[in-house]
Amino acid sequence: MQPRAGTSELQTRTMRKVAFRLMPVLLGLYIIAYLDRVNVSFAQDSLEADLGFSGAVYGFGAGVFFIAYFLFEVPSNLALHKFGARKWIARIMLTWGLISACMVFVQGPLSFYAIRFLLGVAEAGFFPGMILYLSLWFPSRERARAVGFFMSAIAISYAIGAPLSAGIMSLFDGVWGLKDWQWLFVLEAIPAVLASGFVLFHLTDRPAEAKWLAADEKRWLVDRLEAEEETRLTRERHSIGDALKDRRVLAFGLLYFCMVVNVYGISFWIGEIVDKIDGVGGVGKGFVVAIPYATAIVGLVLLSRRSDRTGERKLHTAIPLAIAAVAFATSTIVSPVAAIAALAVGLFFLLGAHPVFWSMPAALLSGSAAAAGIALINSIGNLGGFAGPYLVGLMKDATGSTDAGLLVLAAILAFGSFLATRVAHDPALERPPKPRTRFVRPEVEAKPVPASTA
Repeated sequence: MQPRAGTSELQTRTMRKVAFRLMPVLLGLYIIAYLDRVNVSFAQDSLEADLGFSGAVYGFGAGVFFIAYFLFEVPSNLALHKFGARKWIARIMLTWGLISACMVFVQGPLSFYAIRFLLGVAEAGFFPGMILYLSLWFPSRERARAVGFFMSAIAISYAIGAPLSAGIMSLFDGVWGLKDWQWLFVLEAIPAVLASGFVLFHLTDRPAEAKWLAADEKRWLVDRLEAEEETRLTRERHSIGDALKDRRVLAFGLLYFCMVVNVYGISFWIGEIVDKIDGVGGVGKGFVVAIPYATAIVGLVLLSRRSDRTGERKLHTAIPLAIAAVAFATSTIVSPVAAIAALAVGLFFLLGAHPVFWSMPAALLSGSAAAAGIALINSIGNLGGFAGPYLVGLMKDATGSTDAGLLVLAAILAFGSFLATRVAHDPALERPPKPRTRFVRPEVEAKPVPASTA
């Protein structure tokens, strides 16, 4: 990730150092998180075959994670704001890794629902905490690209996760008496547990504490972020309560719901779509699933870079969502191979709009209000993570196909496209602030000393 052209040498040097230090770590953490969140989709066929789950049971279990996420999101993000990102993210990763491994003990629907719910409790606050954390390190006009790089983990986790998970299930099925899906959950939980210790020693909570920045770099970054904060506070101040009941925040939450319901509605059922392609085996299926998500990585980079360069946010969200809605609807009326291409186009624009979306509420809120507001937006949106898979599952049970569910998801996304043109965003809040003047004691003009007389 490179800072924008036309910036000072100090800014370029500072932001390059911040990006190289933080972004690979944050990207890796989110890849681990997303794999633990969605690997249940890779185990779908085995769970249905071994445990007799129906489409509705699988969809409810896949989605109940997000009910817990909704309930515990705001408290978790406020805790992160209070205790610091380093400690709280380490706690999140340790608990979700241990609970994810407990999926090995699932024996029926109730235990499936219980562990998925607890996984949501453990992971609540991770994503909005990361958005908040990025806002503490990246100025507004650099933030969409930073979020885009971070969120490319969604696409990367599918691009590598699908073939990786298929390989694990193929190689380990029956080893030590465990089923293939049991090995999947155990092995993919280990990185989260190990990473929790790394986070404690590597992450820095705020720029003022960054010993790895030079003095002038630290001073520039702290001053720039404080100036942006002052600009927001001169416009309006928000308490935690104000943020939680602000109509603009709720509108962002509804828009994010429209986006997330499609992300998870597609991701948890894309395997069903790939199954329609003749001659694709287990590992091959994983690689086919990876194609749309590999394409989406490009969208995450290109759309966020263009939005940061122009400073425009609303249309960079609305237009991609409209294109994605058309692409998802098209996938239901074409051949299975063409459907994968349509899904690739849809995910390119749907996921590409996410970092641009998140730059808007991050520019609106500040301080603890930002922690609460961003968490509320994410928690409302992630109810779509419950509704999407469950909705498609119900429609599949009723019609025998996922097509009807995908059409409903596309209609929801089309509404989201309209809503994106109506949300609150003031571009002035993201413009670089004027340099702050510091008081300097004026020098006392030296008076001439009279020549001494002999």
